[in-house]
Amino acid sequence: MIFEVTKHQVMPGVTALRMKGSIHTGPDCCRLEQEVTELIREGHKHVIFDVSALTHIDSAAIGSIIRCFSSLKKSQGDLRLAGASGMIEGTLKLTKVDRVISLFPNVAAASENFAITTPAPDAGSKI
Repeated sequence: MIFEVTKHQVMPGVTALRMKGSIHTGPDCCRLEQEVTELIREGHKHVIFDVSALTHIDSAAIGSIIRCFSSLKKSQGDLRLAGASGMIEGTLKLTKVDRVISLFPNVAAASENFAITTPAPDAGSKI
């Protein structure tokens, strides 16, 4: 099955990328990383990967997910994974990705209490 990605805003400051099909080495991994790079560029730094419709991921896809997580962390953001089951969940646990990136049963659960921080106003500054 061809890899498809759709994005939607779950709530202000939180964007979900819904993935469908299979993520394999090459263009699929590049596309996923480009999507996250574009989100960061647009200021969307709290991202949920909805993997409930994924049927297969390979080791390169795991690497891409970790690189996306790292890019978001470097931008003061975060990544959560939602809807992993079957082979996808097994692969994430086997590779211990679940110890680094939080797994949630669905997008709604992943979006709850997303630690969105806004810069505190500088109390000492004067206009």
